[in-house]
Amino acid sequence: MRSILIVDDDPSIRASLELLLKQHGYGSHSASTPDDAVELLAKRSFDLVLQDMNFSRGTSGVEGLDLVARIRAGHKELPVILITAWGSISLAVQGVKAGASDFITKPWTNAQLLSAIETALGVAAARAERRKVPTRDELDQRLDLAGLVGSDPVLLEVLDLVGRVAPTDASVLILGESGTGKELVAEAIHRNSKRRGGPFVKVNLGGISSTLFESEMFGHVRGAFTDAKETRRGRFETADGGTIFLDEVGEVDLSSQVKLLRVLQDRSYEVLGSSRSRTVDVRVVSATNRTLDEMVRTGEFREDLLYRLNLITLQLPPLRERRSDIARLAGHFLSSCAAAYRRGPLQLTPRALEWLAAQSWPGNIRQLRQLLERAVLIHDDEILDAKNLAAVADIGRPRSGELPAPGSMTLEEMERAMIVRCMAHYDGNITRVAEALGLSRAALYRRLEKFGLGEPQP
Repeated sequence: MRSILIVDDDPSIRASLELLLKQHGYGSHSASTPDDAVELLAKRSFDLVLQDMNFSRGTSGVEGLDLVARIRAGHKELPVILITAWGSISLAVQGVKAGASDFITKPWTNAQLLSAIETALGVAAARAERRKVPTRDELDQRLDLAGLVGSDPVLLEVLDLVGRVAPTDASVLILGESGTGKELVAEAIHRNSKRRGGPFVKVNLGGISSTLFESEMFGHVRGAFTDAKETRRGRFETADGGTIFLDEVGEVDLSSQVKLLRVLQDRSYEVLGSSRSRTVDVRVVSATNRTLDEMVRTGEFREDLLYRLNLITLQLPPLRERRSDIARLAGHFLSSCAAAYRRGPLQLTPRALEWLAAQSWPGNIRQLRQLLERAVLIHDDEILDAKNLAAVADIGRPRSGELPAPGSMTLEEMERAMIVRCMAHYDGNITRVAEALGLSRAALYRRLEKFGLGEPQP
């Protein structure tokens, strides 16, 4: 039986928590002061600590932070969940920085508290499992990793962690450059979780404006605003019982971040135009190619929201750091293209593989896939050589002689011209234009507005 240490100066809270934990199969001991808690930790082993932030009439939380530090000093791997008021979330963030695993806010629901405990225990078990990184075959035997191609050691470490954290309900933040496969990893987390039978809802936050954020995420009732002629379900309601994937989470503006934090914190929200609070049961996986720590320092991203998103962080390697997988990826994409375009078996010559391995791939896996698809469409040969790939790689790239004469155009004018060309080339498809320019959708929208280029097509 797993044992939990409850630290709170309120006897009624200690008693109610002890009863709740007992009803759900946990053993527990209680302490009313930080000193009592440290003494109990020295005498016996616990699997988790559930502690308040204040133990006197003061509300500064200094006692709680000090207790976290004392626990970390003697029990580095012991998960600690903090209990704090909603208005003191900034204090809880300090506690997480000091080493706490998670925090919940008052008033909490029993389901919310039990979920936090289960998640913290699961994450602690996954982190404590020290072992040799398994082979790709071993991973495939126990996990569904469809679509995730490769066996480079850097990738295997990521996939192994995916397998260990997927069974928990821990929020996962996936970091990586554009084109590294963040969505595929999010789908793998869902498929290997206990929520696999529920929905997987992807939300591209970079394409949702701040004015539509509440309606898109939480839904609206008929008549909530002009043109709200039908009641609409939000993305969180659609994802209930499953996983919600918040892609491009670094593009959310500050006002919308507050609204997102609330539903992630309490798993509750209000439909636009309704005053009734609703609850939702979702696992949150998010992704970004931006550096959120830097955005926190510059005031562009809320620190408390970051700590709600990154209980577990997965860093996907760029393709240039897993070159041993390029040949396997190329073969996978060629097979897909052959099937899609009704072609016979396609092959790459050794020189073609050498050429692929020598490229820098700033667009990562997505760029590799697009290049090979372009080669299959343009060349009728069943065997593709390096010269075939190099030829299609140059399509759309300006030759040095095509650049404007020095002093004839500013960088801003060149940027506008390139956006105009891409918009025409891709018929205004905002997603393809953004990918071609190496921008997020939100960044492209800002440039379209800046240059007065009108409303793009979806």
